[in-house]
Amino acid sequence: MRSLHPLPSGRIDWGLLLRAARARLRSLVDDPPDACRVADDSARRVRAEVLGCMDTLDAVRDAVQRELERYHVIECELIGATAALAQSRAELAATRHGERRARHLAFHDSLTTLPNRLFFDERLTQALIPTAPEHAGLTVLYIDLDGLKAINDRHGHATGDEVIKIVAARLRGALRTQDVVCRLGGDEFACLLNEPLARAQLEHLACKLFDTVAAPMQIGSRALVVLASIGIASCPDDGTTGAELVKQADRAMYRAKRDRTGYAFGSLEAGRRPIQLGLRSNPSRATSATPAAAAISTDLTGSARM
Repeated sequence: MRSLHPLPSGRIDWGLLLRAARARLRSLVDDPPDACRVADDSARRVRAEVLGCMDTLDAVRDAVQRELERYHVIECELIGATAALAQSRAELAATRHGERRARHLAFHDSLTTLPNRLFFDERLTQALIPTAPEHAGLTVLYIDLDGLKAINDRHGHATGDEVIKIVAARLRGALRTQDVVCRLGGDEFACLLNEPLARAQLEHLACKLFDTVAAPMQIGSRALVVLASIGIASCPDDGTTGAELVKQADRAMYRAKRDRTGYAFGSLEAGRRPIQLGLRSNPSRATSATPAAAAISTDLTGSARM
């Protein structure tokens, strides 16, 4: 019998094997060995057995052929199913990516990439649930930029947008990773401090944020300056709901803007002492904390223009 060689795919060619076995048996019938020619009866019996084996081989060959065909159909179906599964996975990944992008766009400001008001409100609500460990001592900072309108009017909104992006990056860099800074819209920002801080610590942070925002920023040939008015409201002294805290922080921010103090705390302190307004880290700046002064621009030669 000829030696069996596997197909290039590595599978056995059962058809070739069975045909070779049948040919070998046929050669025994057509040209029997000398020993089988001695007795006619024995030769006839051997011939009959060989023919029976050939019929069996034919049946085995047909069965193997049917199984091979069925295997081929299953293999094609498997290839098709694998391709369909890969396509479904790709579509699912694209859908999830689209959902993540849509959610990111819904909860983030397109100009600064900071979280937006919707994100801030949701995070504040979550932080104020009764079981939240950060419920006590949570603080909201409401920040408004003084002088941005004058910059927009003099240099255009494109320059104003660059100022907003720079301020956003500065605020994000000045806070801890566990804190949240958001752009509420226009020239307003909010910060959510999730850990309790003493009044002195909050004053220090407010001064730090004021100085961070007030540092001159180079945009093109101009060195521009904006100042911040910061309102501070803490839970539970200034409220126990998100709306109350934001309202108190907003009111404090307007007092800081009105009195040019840089920052102000929210409602009455414990014991109903009068509201204490903060002084910036550099009190001498109080005389220049006006929208007009904040809109000063300086070209590279050092000449000032109002």
